[in-house]
Formats: sequence, C-alpha cells, structure tokens
Amino acid sequence: MAEAADFQSMRRSPARRWLRRMAAAAAGGPLLAGLLHLPGASLASAAEAAGSRTVDVSLDTVQPSAPVKGDTLTLSGTVTNTGKRSVSAAHVDVRLGSRLSSRGAIEDAARRTGYSPTEDGAALGGAYTVAIPAIPAGGSRDFTITVPVDELGMDDEGVYQIGVSLSGRTPSSGDDRVLGIERTFLPWQPAAAKKKTQTTVLWPLISSVHLSAETGSDAQQTPVFEDDDLAAELAPGGRLERLVALGADLPVTWVIDPDLLATAEAMTGPYLVRSGDTTVQGKNQSVANQWLNALDKAVQGDKVVALPYGDPDLASLAHRGREVSGSLRHLRPATEVAQSTVETILHVKPTVDFAWPVEGAVDPSIIDVATSAGADKVITRSDSMRENLSYTPNAARPVGGGTTAVVSDAILSTAFDDDMTRAGASTPAVQRFLAHTLAITHERPGTARSIVIAPQRMPTASQADSLARAVRGLAHQRWSQPSDLVAATAVKPDPAATTQVPAPSRYPKELRKKELLRAAFLDIRTTQSTLDNFTVILTDRRRVVTPFGNAINREMSASWRGRPADAQPYRHRVLEDLKSLTDEVQLIDKSDLTLSGRSATIPVTVQNKLLQGVDRLVLRLESTKPTRLKLNGGAAVAELPVRIEGGHSQSVKFTASANANGPVPMTAQLFTEDGRAYGKPMQFTVKVSEITSAVMLVIAGGVLLLVLAGIRMYTQRKRAAALEAAGGEAPEDEAAEAATADGTDGEPGSGTAKADSVVAESDDEAQPSDPAADTGPESGGPSGPGERVNR
Repeated sequence: MAEAADFQSMRRSPARRWLRRMAAAAAGGPLLAGLLHLPGASLASAAEAAGSRTVDVSLDTVQPSAPVKGDTLTLSGTVTNTGKRSVSAAHVDVRLGSRLSSRGAIEDAARRTGYSPTEDGAALGGAYTVAIPAIPAGGSRDFTITVPVDELGMDDEGVYQIGVSLSGRTPSSGDDRVLGIERTFLPWQPAAAKKKTQTTVLWPLISSVHLSAETGSDAQQTPVFEDDDLAAELAPGGRLERLVALGADLPVTWVIDPDLLATAEAMTGPYLVRSGDTTVQGKNQSVANQWLNALDKAVQGDKVVALPYGDPDLASLAHRGREVSGSLRHLRPATEVAQSTVETILHVKPTVDFAWPVEGAVDPSIIDVATSAGADKVITRSDSMRENLSYTPNAARPVGGGTTAVVSDAILSTAFDDDMTRAGASTPAVQRFLAHTLAITHERPGTARSIVIAPQRMPTASQADSLARAVRGLAHQRWSQPSDLVAATAVKPDPAATTQVPAPSRYPKELRKKELLRAAFLDIRTTQSTLDNFTVILTDRRRVVTPFGNAINREMSASWRGRPADAQPYRHRVLEDLKSLTDEVQLIDKSDLTLSGRSATIPVTVQNKLLQGVDRLVLRLESTKPTRLKLNGGAAVAELPVRIEGGHSQSVKFTASANANGPVPMTAQLFTEDGRAYGKPMQFTVKVSEITSAVMLVIAGGVLLLVLAGIRMYTQRKRAAALEAAGGEAPEDEAAEAATADGTDGEPGSGTAKADSVVAESDDEAQPSDPAADTGPESGGPSGPGERVNR
C-alpha cells in the first residue's frame, strides 16, 4: 500500500541510525548554544507548542465535507478548558496546513498532537477569528466559524490539512498563545477526476446467537429463544434497524448471515423465550415484521452476499476444528441452507461463493477451510496481505488453486472502529475516510483502481451512521464511483500486487486467543453424532434435523469469539434438548417374570412419546442362560422390528422355550437398522418353573380321585336324602364312606399337597431336569411378585 511505501524511508540500518545520532549529537552543542541566544519569539513558540494541550478542541461539524469553488465552509464544535486556571482573551482561528502528498502523510498528520507553527499553518485571522468569552477551569464554550472556500487558498487538487485552534491567556502566561488545536482533512477536488476509483462498500447484517434448538411440542414447532435481546436491535433506533434504514439509500453490497433472517422470521409468529427454568410468551412480532419488510425493500436491486448459515468462524475451524474429525462436514450444507434461506425470506438470489474470515486475517489453512465450504473468493484485508507498493492496487488478485483474494483496504475498513457516539470523534473520522479515497485516486491519476471497504462485522448504530455519512460524502462522484463486490472481484488484478498468502506465524496473536477451543468442536461432534443416530429412526426427519442442524451451525459462529463463558452453556443446552427428544423413544421397565411350562411369550413394551412415528428400529432380546431358556426357536438372541406411531406404545412379543428350571437374566436393547445401540438397555429376570411328566401324572391322579369322590358323595347324599324323606335312616357304612370322601377323616387333600410340593421346589439346588452344562448348577432366589406370562 501507499502508506507502506511512505514508511519505508523510516527503516534504516543500525549503522545508519548510529551515524545519524552522532551527527545529531555533534550538532546539538551549537544548536543549544544558538537557542540560548534566540530571540524571545522562538522560545515563545516552543512554549506555545508545549501549552497547546491546555484546551481541548472538538470539531463536530465540517460542512460541506468535500467543498468545491464557491462553497462556504462551516466549522463548528466545542472548546473545553482542561487546565486548572481560567482562560481569558480567548479566540478561535482557522488554520490551513500544507497539501498532503500521500496516504502516509495523512496518517502522520492524524497521529500528530500539539500545535506546530510550521505544519499547522498561519491563522486566517480577520473576519474569520471568533472571540470566545473567558473559559473557567473545566468550562466549555461552543463555536461556529464560516469561511468562503475561496479564502482558504487551496490551489492544487488533493488533500489539505485544516485545523481549528484556540488561543488565549492564562494567569501563568502573560502573552497570547495557542492553547489547543484540532486538525482534520479537507478533500479538494473541484472538478471530476479523469480516472475515478471504483469503491465497493460492504454492509454487514450479522448478529449474535439468539435462537435455541428447542421447539414447542405442538405441530407448529413454536420456536424457543435463548433471550429476547434481538428485539432491541430490530426496534426503531436499534442497531439492525439503523443499518437497514441507512443502507437502503446507499450504494452498498449487503453481506448477510442467513441465521439472522431465520431468527427474525421466527419472531414474526408465536414464540417462546427462556426465563430461568420455564418459558414465557414473546411479544415482539410486530417489530420483527417491520424490520423484515424494510429489509426486503432495501435489498431489491442491490447485490446480496450470503455467508454460510450461522457465520462460522473459519479461522477457529482451520486452527482448532480440523483436529476434530467431522468438523468441516458442516460448511457445505451451511452454504446450501444459506442460499435457500435468503431466497425464501428476501426474494432475491444471493451470491454464496464468498468467505469472510474474522477481520480479513488469513493464512493457508484458513483459505483451505474457506474453499471447503464451496467459496472460491475470500475477503481479506491489506493488513494481513501486506503490500510493498507506492500505491493502492486493485482489491482482487489470484492466490492459487482457483481462489481469488479480495483484499479490502485496512485503513478505510477500520476508520470507524472507535466509539463514534460523539460528533467530535465521528466528524474527523469521516474526513479522514474521504481524504484517503481522494489520495488513492491521486496516487495514479491515469489509472482507475478498484477498492473494497469491509467494516467490522457488527457495527454499532453510531459506527454505521458515521460510515453512511462517509459514503454519502462520495455521492458527488468527482473522484470515486460506487461499485459492488461481484464487479470488484471481476476487475483485472494488478500484476504487481502480492498474491502470497501470509504464513500461519503471521496470524495475529490477539485474534488467535479469541478463537473457539478444541473442546467446542468435540462438543459439536457429540451433538452431531447423537443427531445422526436419532434421525435415522424418524419418519419425518425435517422436524428435528432443521432446528438442531441450524443450532449446530450456530455453535461455530464467529460471534462466540472471546465469549467462552456464553458459548459452552449454549452447546450444552443444545445437546440436552436433543437428548430429551431421544429419550421419548424408550423401553418400558419390566418386573421379573415367572414362566410355568415349556413355552411361553415374553412381551417387551416400546414407548414413543414423539409427535411423529419411528421406524427402522430393531428390538434385541438376549437370554444369558440359553441352556435354560431359548428364544424364537432355539436362539440365545432374538431380534424383531419396531415401528410405532407418534404418541403410542407397542408390545413386542418374543417366543420363549424352557429347558430347565431356574432364573434367567434377560437384556433388552433397541438398535437402529445399521447396528448402533439406541437408548439404554433394560434388564429383567425370567424365572423358569418347569412342570415334569411325573408331577403331571400325580396331579392328574389326584384330580381324578377328587372327581370320583365327589360323584360318590353326591350319590350317597342323594340316596340318604331320599331315605330320610321316606322316614328311614342311611346305613352306617354309607355314612362312613361319605365322611371319608368329605375329608373329615384321615389327611385331607393329600394328593393336592403332594402335587404342590413338586411345583414349588426350591431353585437353590440343581434342578433334576437341568441338562449337563459347562458351568456349575445355577442358583436362583425365590421369585418376586412379578407378572406371569400366559402360555
């Protein structure tokens, strides 16, 4: 750049600096002696320069900012006495300095403090001196000076330094001297330049993260916001409202994070806002609607560049994220979502082949990551890709691999980074901006150049207003013409411009300290893996993939830089919200079962509390003791498919066959069709109580005896009743038989007692029917009060 060339003359070898110091020392003695004999005026000038900071001069208005012949220049502002003594006989003067020949000279003048009689020029005096009443310590006075431009004596085209000084007296100085000065720049180009600079201004619409991954359980999926802070930015006077209102009347290229559009659109309908452990209804629908409508009108006919969804931090991905497998997989889908989002909401087709690393700082790894997102144009900055030229080259130049670097001008891009809420800060910044644009045109008057201005990602309202004033100052098009980013990229590269991407060691340390940590990308990978495992079973994946996929993109946002205490909880909440959904599909806990007989059906219940159905699930049931209990025709493990409608449960039934008595621990686990475990396993016990053939014969014999005895009792009692009715008595032997059959004599129910003792045989010993096994006999406790399986 030009300023680099101007500063090169200051770089001297150590030997040359030593010679200069020796020469200065040699000359110092005579010079000091001469000063002692100088007239009082010279000493007064030195004292005047030293005392020129007693009063602070604020220059709030320079109007017009770029005058032409016949104009009247108005300078207004405030003078404040920062000293401890009052200032009397005060007056304000206008001083025109010399014409500044380069961008480096402009920066030198901007950095200079204090009054310099030789560099600040003489006061115009006369009618253009404004008297100021005495200023007490800490007091302030306003001033306004109007000067016909023709009186300034600006002959040659170019940039001039202009200053406003306050002179006066203090009790400690009996004479009149300059007590404060403020200088700025006046572009002087009364006629149109032959070759004008093509100026592209980027106008960013980017915000921090406000939308969560959670949605309501209703069919409309009511969005849930982390906070309602976005409303203040969208409301009249808010940062984003001012950006849209200002940009609507400017020739700018809009650079938009589609996540901001999607978040604002989510606010236009019913939405919820997190408040502690609960949520409350959002109430700013009208604000969001008004902002989106205004933006829709503002961008029509302008170029719109859509960043990847969520504005991912490309440098963090390059320096930390690539260490974690799968981190880069999100970039290309984020670019695809970006295009569709902007088209749907703003009804314009955006350009999506630009990447914009934070502050335009690049190294080879950042370029690689940017291109992996599908971009072949990277917006960088001239303090990253430094020049050694005496002029400002065109912004676009190739950097290899089919990638174009669009190098924005660092001085112009950062001109409004400071606090611009005070007019005394904004006005000089605007004048400095205009001065540099004219200086660029004058660097090579016969060659038109193309420059790009990329301001900070999220300018404040006052910063945006200052930039807008500066862009309006170029509206006359005497030395600059508006362009757009697409056109700037297509301009023929300057063959002398650097195409060398800086090494990783040159990446700014301050920016590296603010990058997302490796732990952030590990969290992102965990969330993505959980999402992948969940969506494979869903019948309507869109309801989950969209909110959580977008939330994962937000987790990589450049807006988290320097905010790890906010970024980590957001990632944690996204994962917890996702897990709460996956837990809605689960196995219902079972109590222990008792299986009596050789075969039975074992039911396992799967519950789906989601609003949509699930499919492509497999329920696997495993018998840990297949020698006692086998499943589905003789296997130790059985699997059955699962498909459940939303809000329903399904009982999955497995066929079991018993070979021996005793407890059998069982494990049930859901799996996806590709073999990944889903949810937690469930354990329960099946207690096998096999009834042998001998026991069955005993029971059958006892039942037969009971039936025969009952028949005999019925016959005898009927006969006895008939005899009694006839006046006779039953034979004594028949009564005895009836009593015996009724169980009133001997051991009642002896057959049944023997059968029961066989069925309830303890499991603490090896079962007679157990087949030989590789391990010792199984031990099992008594069966609990669990459900019984019907045969």
